[in-house]
Amino acid sequence: MSRSERKIDHIRHALGHERAYHNHFDDVEIVHQSLARLDFNQLSIETQVGELHLSSPLFVNAMTGGGGEETKEINRNLALAASETGIGMAVGSQMSAIKNPEERSTYEVVREVNPEGVIFANVGSEATVPQAEEAVDMLKADGLQIHINTLQELIMPEGDRDFSHRLRRIEEIVSNMSIPVIVKEVGYGMSKETVETLYSMGVRYIDVGGQGGTNFSKVENMRRDNPLSSFNNWGIPTPISILESSSVSTDLHIIASGGVRHGLDGVKGLILGGKAFGMAGGLLRVLVEEGKEALVNEICHIHEEIKIAMMLLNASNIHDLSHNPYILFGRTKEWSDQRLGP
Repeated sequence: MSRSERKIDHIRHALGHERAYHNHFDDVEIVHQSLARLDFNQLSIETQVGELHLSSPLFVNAMTGGGGEETKEINRNLALAASETGIGMAVGSQMSAIKNPEERSTYEVVREVNPEGVIFANVGSEATVPQAEEAVDMLKADGLQIHINTLQELIMPEGDRDFSHRLRRIEEIVSNMSIPVIVKEVGYGMSKETVETLYSMGVRYIDVGGQGGTNFSKVENMRRDNPLSSFNNWGIPTPISILESSSVSTDLHIIASGGVRHGLDGVKGLILGGKAFGMAGGLLRVLVEEGKEALVNEICHIHEEIKIAMMLLNASNIHDLSHNPYILFGRTKEWSDQRLGP
């Protein structure tokens, strides 16, 4: 199977498989504050993530590219929606375009239709410094995601098996890039041990990519003759990943992604320690099933949800959300007590 065919296969299976029954954002309860003191129309959802200034904490997280005209059209419409609503956007892995220049246009279209937007390039952890530079140049990118997807590769029939040089390559890219480098999981979450290692290598931007959204174990198992189904529930849920990452250092810039269903989930991610939050599968579904205008409306709806939560918490800006109290329940509380408690 070619890389292009595999990209289309991934989209089809990602949209078709069922998500986990329990979303761990439901284990997080925000403490309501009754006495509102702010003007809704004066609230600001702009946020600063390290060197990145974002007009919204929400951005379109990495999804696709490199699958021919079908993925090019998806990326075009995602970028148009991002442009119209003023949010950032990450593309899917550009390794296919780096290895096959015919695929470049499926990524370049993002910058073509959104010339002023915040765009993140994306490479795998196997990428070399020149490959990372090529990915950034391809999009005139404002930041670079390096995705780590060990379990997906191991389940993928044609996936990689040798990861012995990955840490060195990540460190080399981080050391040589002049723009922010975000290390991103793809749905399995990050432990504090992982984040500690990345931090020691100079990484300061983490996208936890937790369990709860698109399940790439299931996606890849749908493509196998003999599925490795015992790994379908492997991973660390997103709220727990945020707590794990936040425990490492105060100068980490954490992005919440994985199973964010709406603006309130995003706000929970910000309260737990995130500086921004990414959404992928849910936005893709709206685009594919209802079209670009419906996606624009969905993004505006998410922004309204964020601002309503801010009003209820007397947070005049996104930074103020981090000071609000919350309660943990269920597995998330048990994990927090045993892993992060005294």
